[in-house]
Amino acid sequence: MPSYRSLLAHREFAGLYVSFTLLVAASTLSGFALATLINDQTHSPFLTAVSMYGATFATVLGALTLMSVADGRRPRRTLVVLQTVSLLGVAAQAVPGLPLTVRFGLLLVVGFFQSLGTGTRMGLLAEIVPTASYALARSLMNITSGGMAILGYAVGAVLLRYLEPSGVLVVAALLTGIGLLVVATTVREHSIRLTARPGLRQTWSTNVALFARPGSRALLLNLWVPNGLIVGCVALFVSYVPDQAGILLAAGSAGMLLGDLTVGRLLTADQRRRAAFALRLVLAAPYLVFALQPPTPVTAVAVFLASAGYAATLPLQEQLLDLTPDAERGQVQGVESAGRMTWQGLGAAIAGGLAQLLTPAVTITLLAAASLAITVGSRPFVARRPPAEAGRPGR
Repeated sequence: MPSYRSLLAHREFAGLYVSFTLLVAASTLSGFALATLINDQTHSPFLTAVSMYGATFATVLGALTLMSVADGRRPRRTLVVLQTVSLLGVAAQAVPGLPLTVRFGLLLVVGFFQSLGTGTRMGLLAEIVPTASYALARSLMNITSGGMAILGYAVGAVLLRYLEPSGVLVVAALLTGIGLLVVATTVREHSIRLTARPGLRQTWSTNVALFARPGSRALLLNLWVPNGLIVGCVALFVSYVPDQAGILLAAGSAGMLLGDLTVGRLLTADQRRRAAFALRLVLAAPYLVFALQPPTPVTAVAVFLASAGYAATLPLQEQLLDLTPDAERGQVQGVESAGRMTWQGLGAAIAGGLAQLLTPAVTITLLAAASLAITVGSRPFVARRPPAEAGRPGR
């Protein structure tokens, strides 16, 4: 059975993984520093929140326009170019005195190109690791992403005691640059790619084909919407218990990491597939306890259990990969990632809007119930054993 150690012994995967880790750390630091800088300048909660998470909304533009570059003939070169653009964008944010319009413009540009980079990186990942190790590789990246985000915020808070936000942005740019060098020196070029020229027409053509497949539509629905609605629940923790929100956030992070570790490392592909529906139920059901407004220790346990359900993305991503032609893997995974991030932003916006009219506890309960309803209602349409799986040639 493959292990994390065997994956990291693979030079190309190790390079892709280290580069990804550095980029997550850089993104967390830059978001934190930029939000602090914007808050100091404007004292606006809205602009501060947008500066911290606004880049996620630019990912959908990448999915709709140029995501086909993720499946170009030279994915390594494409990834190097895209990470270079990200480096320039982060470095530009470190320039003191930039107008706010320029800063937000840079934020959207970096978010757009980062979404293309995600698609390219995931396409390379699907070619670098054996099919049997794909879920394990994604599990390791998910665990690392969550862990580095937590660590990045902690380190960012310490750095901001001694540096100006522009100085922290310089640190983020350095990390981005190191990540660029790592991927450029460890990952080789891969050639199992489409023959059509990447661009808007090719992106739309592949997206239309993707959404024309009923199995893919159901999988994307389950990857995006239930997840996004539960992220909306998480976005209300501060409003629900302002003085103890940190306990709930920590419980959620711990549950997510444990879920990814267990599902990715200990379960076989068949076991993951069988567990997918139950995990999607676990993702939402514990949040129904918020209707009773129990003590914080009870809600913390509920959040911990529910967050393990985020691991349902692993078997769903495996099924989506099985349904995807080899030449379109990068774009399809880029679309999946961009849609998931966009729905997380939408979930937070929906939750905030409802909480203006209702109480946070009632809103969390309603969002959890909606997530459950979508999961149960769409179950018959989720492909349990894609036909492409039987005929796909082994690598």
